[in-house]
Amino acid sequence: MSIKTCILGLLALLLFMPVMALHAACHDTVVMVHGNTGSPTDFQNTYNLLRQSGWSDAQIIAPAWGNAFCAACNDHNGSEETPVADAITSAIATSCSGHIDVIGHSMGVTLAMREIDKLGVASKVDVFIGIAGAVHGLWSCGMYPFNVANATCGYYGLSVHSPFLLGIAGHRFGVRMYSMKSWSDEINCATGTCLVDGVHTSTIPGENSSFDYPYGHYQLLLLTAADQVGLLK
Repeated sequence: MSIKTCILGLLALLLFMPVMALHAACHDTVVMVHGNTGSPTDFQNTYNLLRQSGWSDAQIIAPAWGNAFCAACNDHNGSEETPVADAITSAIATSCSGHIDVIGHSMGVTLAMREIDKLGVASKVDVFIGIAGAVHGLWSCGMYPFNVANATCGYYGLSVHSPFLLGIAGHRFGVRMYSMKSWSDEINCATGTCLVDGVHTSTIPGENSSFDYPYGHYQLLLLTAADQVGLLK
């Protein structure tokens, strides 16, 4: 083989390497939706691990939503929806794969479900992870229409059998769906039971798997980052 041929081959390889690297770095954009009165920084552990695992900063979106100072004021309708809907729409439009993954915590689980459902983009969500969500409602909110009289427990809230929850029941929110739950969750099991209609309130109908942890409501998010990222791979 001539020196000229070797040089041309090396140049071709060098030119092709950036394309290979770009392809290797393509991940689904991840949308992370915090819970009631939470903030995007609640996902700091998950964010750090995603970055360490090859996701770029642009491939991670964590919208801020709701009133951060009034838990009883937030529901799944109106101003709370806009930041999450915009984040999901933007993530799909800019994702190098054309698909996204969604991780929600607490009320962020059901809010993400609401927006995926309204936007009709479940087929664009490769993985949906619900962490400590009240997918079947909260007994601490009562049963609709005899619910606690605030927005969070109302028509568009988390009372058991609320019209909102019944409206999304059994729908799909991704190609693969997973729940992470605890039987000692101080929020979802506050009344002494985690069960609604015979199932843990955090389970997602039609889910691929559900994972149990011995953690509290907020620990479920903070201490499961490795498992979250593992489900995205």
